[in-house]
Amino acid sequence: MTHGMRTDTHTPHFGEGGGWRDNATRYALLPLRLFLGVTFIYAGLDKLTDSAFMRDSGTGSIGDMMRAVRDSSAVPALVDLSLKSPVGFGYAIAFGELAVGIGTLLGLFTRLAALGGALISLSLWLTVSWASDPYYYGNDLAYLMAWTPLILAGAPLLSVDAALRSRRRQRGGHR
Repeated sequence: MTHGMRTDTHTPHFGEGGGWRDNATRYALLPLRLFLGVTFIYAGLDKLTDSAFMRDSGTGSIGDMMRAVRDSSAVPALVDLSLKSPVGFGYAIAFGELAVGIGTLLGLFTRLAALGGALISLSLWLTVSWASDPYYYGNDLAYLMAWTPLILAGAPLLSVDAALRSRRRQRGGHR
């Protein structure tokens, strides 16, 4: 190949920095980030606004749900811990989901938010959805796996993290 000769004449270009495939690769995690962020915000708000959920007992309560899954969970001790204060556990999960969702959606401390999301998903998989048979009927395992790319890559584009990184680079260049 001769230097300067273009071999991608049939590849449309969008924006700077390469062809559409390069741009698609750069933006590949954005739909996942949006989905997980919105979903976890919704899950947290749903729990906080459901008066039946935030109770020690009764239909639809966190307490009854945890008692129902105790013997079928992979880690009964984790369920026992939640049952010491079911309402407190419910609030911890709800506010954790909100924090994770907001951080993920904004791209603020994205890797930390994704780790939090993965830990929430892991704990729910090991307790609430562990007995799903076959295993792929339980959605918490899929959420756990969905968090993994964001733990590894963070939010390199369209995020507070990226804006802060760019600002640090600009300040470092002016010294």
